Amino acid sequence: MDETTPGDPAGHARLGPQHRELLGQVLDKWSLEVLDRLCERPRRFNELRKTVPEITQKSLTTTLRRLERNGMVERVIVSTRPLGVEYRIAPLGKTLQDLIDALLEWSADNLPAVQQARQRFDAEFGAD
Repeated sequence: MDETTPGDPAGHARLGPQHRELLGQVLDKWSLEVLDRLCERPRRFNELRKTVPEITQKSLTTTLRRLERNGMVERVIVSTRPLGVEYRIAPLGKTLQDLIDALLEWSADNLPAVQQARQRFDAEFGAD
């Protein structure tokens, strides 16, 4: 059940605990990158590791399991010798593709402005 803002004629959903949990699991640091790679095409575990070299094996395993649990990714047994496992974007995960593309485009377009804001902030308040 969606929580909506009272009196909001558009009926926009409010950010509740369930929304925060889901968004935290789907939009975290590694999930976005893994989903972006799987939107391109299915990949095996080691291929994903190579396309995201900064991720550890443990983090990739955890990310894939979480995405699979949430219905975003499917794990498919590939009948090769030896048997292999391939990860694919699930139909539910495909619904995120336009949003992921929009977030990536927004970040590319706005990164210079964010960097300037950070520099101004750090100059005024000091960097951590």
